[in-house]
Amino acid sequence: MNKNVISDSVTQLTHIITNVNKVIVGKEREIKLLLVALLSEGHVLLEDVPGTGKTVLAKALAASLGCQFSRVQFTPDVLPSDVTGVSIFNQKINDFEFRKGPIMTNVLLADEINRATPRTQSSLLEAMAEKQITADGKTNRLDRPFFVIATQNPIESQGTFPLPDAQMDRFLMKISMGYPDFDEELQIIRRFRVEEPLEQLYSVITQEEIVEIQQRVREIETHEVVEKYLLHIVRQTREHEDIEVGISPRGSIALMRAAQAMALLDGRTYCIPDDIRDIAVEVLAHRVKLTMEAYLQTTPERIIKDIMENAPVPLENGIGT
Repeated sequence: MNKNVISDSVTQLTHIITNVNKVIVGKEREIKLLLVALLSEGHVLLEDVPGTGKTVLAKALAASLGCQFSRVQFTPDVLPSDVTGVSIFNQKINDFEFRKGPIMTNVLLADEINRATPRTQSSLLEAMAEKQITADGKTNRLDRPFFVIATQNPIESQGTFPLPDAQMDRFLMKISMGYPDFDEELQIIRRFRVEEPLEQLYSVITQEEIVEIQQRVREIETHEVVEKYLLHIVRQTREHEDIEVGISPRGSIALMRAAQAMALLDGRTYCIPDDIRDIAVEVLAHRVKLTMEAYLQTTPERIIKDIMENAPVPLENGIGT
């Protein structure tokens, strides 16, 4: 791939990061991970306690993109048709017409997704996996890009429904926001004291440009040695004594695609092992299921980190240590 093409893409993506930073303070890595998911044509689950900026980050990114944006505030009474759309009889034409739901968009904010019932959660599965929805027996393709940013609160259980494994596996990444440090929080309260920064944002990239960059990500070179390194990490999750269910082939593809996007963001036309190491925890941890004994003693994130620390790192002429 032409190096100048990659350079132009990096410039465009830098404009997005700069724009989002007008609202979000001290979350450069989280913003970069969101872009990686977008460029990988995947989806993101933002999980953290209330008030840490999950929704604000999602809205800031959406405002920076020249795309259609929709938001669904999930509650137990939201129905699948409230998300996908419904056919309504139109007396003027004496026939049914389909009214599109909020999912027929480019960027969908699924706010507090674990408050929806499993039936409503499942209405997102087809769209997230196949970029289409089926309603009333008719299949509707979704425009590119299609990007779901879902949020959930991990500590609140009343009125919530845990996401099933099949739903979790549809998310390319699970990202935790975390609390800001002292200086960052001081900047936040000063920034939001007088005005609402979100209202000042504008789009800095078009829908067509995003789709072009997504296609460039697929063209990023991946050497056989790097691919084998990735598979070594993935296969270790299937053999680990503390893991009951390891990473599926879908997870392998997700990690490879995310590594390609990371390489492009760093201005390279090829992947290196560090691209995999940088995003492995966010891409893999939410896909594994621990044994009951391990669940009481450790976390998926810690196990993925341990696997990477023990995995032989590829050198220039092959696998080394």
